[in-house]
Amino acid sequence: MNKLLIIDDEEKLRQLLKRIINLEGFDVAEAGTLKEGKKFLEKEPVDVILCDVKLPDGSGVDFVKNIRQDYPFTEIILLTAYGNVADGVRAMRNGAFDYIMKGDDNDKIIPLLHRAFEKVHLSRKVEQLQKQVGNKYSFDSILGKSPAIQQAVTIARKVAATDATVLLLGETGTGKEVFAQAIHQSGNRSNKSFIAVNCSAFSKELLESELFGHKAGAFTGAIKDKKGLFEEANGGTIFLDEIGEMPAELQAKLLRVLESGEFIKVGDTKTCRVNVRIIAATNRDLQKEIETGHFRSDLFYRLSVFQISLPPLRERTKDIPALASYFAAVFAGKTNKLVPVLQKEYLEALQRYHWPGNIRELKNIIERSVILNEEEKLTIKNLPVELQSANPQSLQSVFELAVAEKLHIQKVLSHTKGNKTEAARLMGIGLTTLYRKIEEYKIEP
Repeated sequence: MNKLLIIDDEEKLRQLLKRIINLEGFDVAEAGTLKEGKKFLEKEPVDVILCDVKLPDGSGVDFVKNIRQDYPFTEIILLTAYGNVADGVRAMRNGAFDYIMKGDDNDKIIPLLHRAFEKVHLSRKVEQLQKQVGNKYSFDSILGKSPAIQQAVTIARKVAATDATVLLLGETGTGKEVFAQAIHQSGNRSNKSFIAVNCSAFSKELLESELFGHKAGAFTGAIKDKKGLFEEANGGTIFLDEIGEMPAELQAKLLRVLESGEFIKVGDTKTCRVNVRIIAATNRDLQKEIETGHFRSDLFYRLSVFQISLPPLRERTKDIPALASYFAAVFAGKTNKLVPVLQKEYLEALQRYHWPGNIRELKNIIERSVILNEEEKLTIKNLPVELQSANPQSLQSVFELAVAEKLHIQKVLSHTKGNKTEAARLMGIGLTTLYRKIEEYKIEP
């Protein structure tokens, strides 16, 4: 927009400034009093104001404070013929962009204006991005009308308004991180950091350093101090995904953070203190993990102040058409294609499938369909063979969840030619989880 307003009771000076500033390509308006300036602001948005300090109907220094309250993205530069330190200090405290002398600082005005406009544009862009992020991760972005998902959303909305610790339970791919983001964005920490970490993606030593940071020299390769993710998330939220994979030694350290907000960096002796909301998630049965000695009961009780269970996709098949349509529109946009029409037979096949990988698997299937499709519609032929032949009777009687999951892992490993790191990435699970599943299902290499 680049709209500028000059407020000064000296008409000749206003005209001179207007001519100079117009040559820079800015759209300039003028007013002789603060009252006229306020009336103009009520009619049109303004990016930057050049305002005299002493005007017939008031002080420009006081005017700054009022304008910053009503128009937070408008920057104000004050001009004065009789500068003094006290006015300058008060002007900057009130939120003025700068405070300059008339005449002596004329050569500074144009560069100053460019910087002021840059700040305005950046501030507005940041606000726009924040709104987009808020919309993307709000509860309204969670699709589904089924009672199970609506119940989970209702509980999550209530807990979002508090700082309570939340434990999200559900199979891989059910949308636990989406829920964590929505809880963060709907809470009083939404303007602070949201940091997600997969606890199964690191070794014990690396995970401890990632979460809590380290001092230089703490171990080989630690050449300088490093802030941990808890420090980075201070004031905000940290999301600990696959918390059931956290080594026992680190569980004790996490428990201390939950109880006191304190921890010690690797190789340090001083205590660090943070104010962080913790949201954890797992696809494991933590009660069984406690019985086998793999998870601390006291940590479980601290984490599960609020437990929210997310339903698997096979229990909310009525939501599949809406989810599929949404993903088809997203991937059509990313690939510069027309949004395809999802044929009835295509949707029915999706609803018959058991979905061991849940929403993440559905998303991947739709992406594949859109990329490979050359028509304006998606038919059953656009689906993988296993989805084309699926039927509800055979899935319930033959493919129990464990069997379906084993088949899924075998197919992904075959696709990656045995590359377990790539297979874990494609399935959206940690490498540790994949190794555990391979051992559990006795999958041959």
